[in-house]
Amino acid sequence: MIARRTWHIFFSAAGLCIFCYFLYHTVEGDHGWVAQMHLQNEVGAAQDTLDRLQKEKDALAHRVQLMRPESLDPDLLDEESRRKLNYSKPGDIVILTPEEKKGKEGD
Repeated sequence: MIARRTWHIFFSAAGLCIFCYFLYHTVEGDHGWVAQMHLQNEVGAAQDTLDRLQKEKDALAHRVQLMRPESLDPDLLDEESRRKLNYSKPGDIVILTPEEKKGKEGD
């Protein structure tokens, strides 16, 4: 009777250990719930970045479209030429601000 009870306790403890092992890896493993939540957060952040960059791309594409010879916008041409050449009209008020660092030198 004692031997049978000992085996029963042993197998119950072994089963509990195996269950706890799989439960731990279901929650904390490489593909567990916590990892999935981190991955979803990263996907959300990447989607936000993609949306922001898409808006910037669309804005730049619109500015490029306005600079094309067939649809040249005189105001945009004036603005760009004055910015690139550092010119101003008489009576303009110039406010100097620190320039943002860009990826390339000489922009």
